[in-house]
Amino acid sequence: MAVQLDYYDVLQVDRSATQSDIATAYRKLAIKYHPDKNPGDEEAIERFKQASEAFEVLHDAEKRARYDRYGHAGVNGQSAGSGHFSDVEDIFSAFGDIFGDLFGGGGRGRGRRVRKGRDVRCDVSLTLQEAAQGVRKTVHFQRHEPCQTCSGSGAAKGSKRETCSYCGGHGQVVQQAGIVRVQTTCPACKGEGSSVSTPCPACRGSGQKLKKVEAEVEIPAGVDEGMQVRITGQGEPSPSGGPPGDCYCVVSVLPHELFEREGQHLICRVPITYSQAVLGCTLEVPTLGGPGEVKVPPGTASGTVFRLRGQGMPDPRVVGLGDLLVQVNIEVPQSVTSEEEALLRQLADLEHKNVAPERKSFFEKLKEYFTDDASE
Repeated sequence: MAVQLDYYDVLQVDRSATQSDIATAYRKLAIKYHPDKNPGDEEAIERFKQASEAFEVLHDAEKRARYDRYGHAGVNGQSAGSGHFSDVEDIFSAFGDIFGDLFGGGGRGRGRRVRKGRDVRCDVSLTLQEAAQGVRKTVHFQRHEPCQTCSGSGAAKGSKRETCSYCGGHGQVVQQAGIVRVQTTCPACKGEGSSVSTPCPACRGSGQKLKKVEAEVEIPAGVDEGMQVRITGQGEPSPSGGPPGDCYCVVSVLPHELFEREGQHLICRVPITYSQAVLGCTLEVPTLGGPGEVKVPPGTASGTVFRLRGQGMPDPRVVGLGDLLVQVNIEVPQSVTSEEEALLRQLADLEHKNVAPERKSFFEKLKEYFTDDASE
């Protein structure tokens, strides 16, 4: 049975080492024994696997605590010390992109990174009715498309793209700072992996030209101001053969003559006369679905709000409809006819003779206020 080495000895750190000390020690050993730097050296590969196994345990606080208390028995069967890393490729899988960052991809099938194309934006204006019901719209926007003159290569006729001599076609270069090697985008080809010596005059070597396009977009019912609707795959093409970006339609809702919107609710302000407020009435009010009715009881004060449930807006994120809030406001006429003036004067005389209890209480308080003020 193979002897299991002490993980602290493998990483050459003390048992009191911090997480930073452990990471630094592991990084040094990983660089030193990395298989790409030691092709065919079985001892280096074994040391690399041991360092990775030790790091997997000691960089995890819970595993490290078990190991400190019970040794290898505390972590056996927990992915370390039990043959978890059957080969170097398992280590690459377990540690994700750390080795690509340190070693620049190392010839393990990690070519140029495929990137998604950039997203683009367009604006779409809707009426309130369209926002409430949902609508299919044709939108117009600009995006880059492959240049037809050079078929997207960026090279002038009679020439072709050439492998970037700076990065060897990888699109990435490795920069070294001390013992750490870091992978970065090639500054010469901007990550493309190739370049053109004679650029296409139509696109100036970019391989793309800006073009006005149109697309259809389904706007769901209930969208509100500032919401975005995505049109998948209608953005910029990928510069590295990946999927295209998306187009995001930013919604604006035009003001309505009768309704104001607050989330899922609509507000409608309806003027009523003094007599309607005093005597009560049935009002015909607008809704998005047609005429509706509100019963105004006698003695309704100005500013009273009546709720018509389910007559508001939908919301694409929730189920159900909002409400229509009808606010009544007593309207004071700017001018009246002679007949109306005569009737109003009769009403005013009656109000002086038959003062309501509330008004009487107010006038009594007013009289006391002025009396007390004069006595001081």
